[in-house]
Amino acid sequence: MVTIFDYLDYREFLRDYYKEAKRNKPFFSYRFIGNRVGMDSSYVIKVLQGNLHISAKKINDFIKLLELGEPEAEYFETLVHFCRAKTERQRKLCFDRLFSLSSVKAQRLEPHQYEFFQKWYYSAVWAIINCTPFNGDFHALADACMPAITVWDAKRAVRLLTRLGLIVKEADGTYRTTGQNLTTGWKWYSHAIESNQREMIRLAGEAINRFAKETRDISTVTMGIDEKALPEIREHIRQFRSSLIKTVNSHAGTGRVYQLNIQLFPLSADLEKKP
Repeated sequence: MVTIFDYLDYREFLRDYYKEAKRNKPFFSYRFIGNRVGMDSSYVIKVLQGNLHISAKKINDFIKLLELGEPEAEYFETLVHFCRAKTERQRKLCFDRLFSLSSVKAQRLEPHQYEFFQKWYYSAVWAIINCTPFNGDFHALADACMPAITVWDAKRAVRLLTRLGLIVKEADGTYRTTGQNLTTGWKWYSHAIESNQREMIRLAGEAINRFAKETRDISTVTMGIDEKALPEIREHIRQFRSSLIKTVNSHAGTGRVYQLNIQLFPLSADLEKKP
């Protein structure tokens, strides 16, 4: 059973809620939702796809549709405002409220940990500092990122990484990293890293035009898979990542920061499912 407290995007919650409700209530449809909340069904579809937001005026209509209790309703309302927030200040205020309302006790997400995954360049700045000493030249640090970031973004990244304990400032004023590798294999709350993954996938698409073939490797494979083999395939991917990290660490020098994305996702419905 889906619970709103497991989500940091209300549209993902609505999408999962719809799938579950559809299985139990055949009449539950986009048109049904639209009639209940006073929306065109095509708009409802775009909301669930993540392309549009519901308006603040419609929040109570959705709360009634979802039959949310008081704590869940307050979380849902705050979540809508969080996803619609235009500024970092608004997002932080909403997130702090979500954090206080969340009933999730295990693997509690600290606000500054969540912040790390909101900008792709936080991990890039960490990797750059891991490769070469950083002496406080924020202009050079900003230009070293590809695409380049602003000096203000570079300063914000260094402040956050310092607060997280991922980098430290030495007595001579230079910064160094406190570890050799970063991975989302940390025990982060899963929804916190999704926006970061989307950003990295977007950058991968842009890399086709940004970099020559000699400096990148982008390949695809389309294949039919027995779902029983998925655990073994995931283990192969895990072993490949681990082996690659060992190879990288075996070389003394580092000349450039790279991002590796590994994606495995369905391109068809379940072909074995009987109609």
